[in-house]
Amino acid sequence: MDLTDILKSVKEGKIDLESAEQQVRGLGFVSYSHIAKVDTHRKNRTGVVEAILADCKEPEDVVEIARVMVVKSNRALITRVSASHLEALMKAFGADKLEWNSRARTVVIHDGTPAPLTGGVVGVISAGTADIPVAEEARVVASEMGCETVAVYDVGVAGIHRLIPELQKLKIRNPGAIVVAAGREGTLPTIVSGLVDVPVIGLPVSTGYGAGGGGKAALLSMLQSCSTLAVVNIDAGFVAGAYAARIANMIAAASGKKENPEDLKQEEEPREEQEEA
Repeated sequence: MDLTDILKSVKEGKIDLESAEQQVRGLGFVSYSHIAKVDTHRKNRTGVVEAILADCKEPEDVVEIARVMVVKSNRALITRVSASHLEALMKAFGADKLEWNSRARTVVIHDGTPAPLTGGVVGVISAGTADIPVAEEARVVASEMGCETVAVYDVGVAGIHRLIPELQKLKIRNPGAIVVAAGREGTLPTIVSGLVDVPVIGLPVSTGYGAGGGGKAALLSMLQSCSTLAVVNIDAGFVAGAYAARIANMIAAASGKKENPEDLKQEEEPREEQEEA
């Protein structure tokens, strides 16, 4: 049943509005052979962009799923992209249709249509330079969900004096949410959460070694935070970025903030400010 059928059923009194709403929310699945059902309606239904996890998928499968996404949604976001995936995507779509972030290991494929800006602003902070790849994944996801992103990297607690001036600059941009990526002992999100008045999402990173290495100590430290903090799984950059963008987009919608279409630029003007130590 498509949208037209649902509307006709409501008009004819065959189903009520509540049932119709549930059916509409379920629309948007596009079947692809026997291996994937692409949820092209996910962003409209939940506010979270559909992403293709390349890890554990054959390059040709990633290419075919990406084709469906581009046809139906004009853009495709692919995460955890390997060298073989990237080679296949470059061959299939061409360099002019592909945005490759080597740190985040993400690819965005598009038909030239920019991601619509929502007015939401997301801050992304990393404790160390080693935490940047996971932080970048979060930033790319938030950007694809229409948010302006402001990145501040390498301001961990080993040199806490680096954080305060950068945090002041970030506050001026009025972020709706802040992602803080940290490995080792994972202290930075707790500190940031105690200094800002917006939601903070702790993103534990699998840097560090020895007892508690691989992100375990960072995860437990964030879960035991004495300041209010939401925490995602180890290296879950996609989840952190999507959650922060949802918050920021809801704030922007509630405040009636809208972007001027004339201000929308193409790829030559990215939607982020990044400051690295």
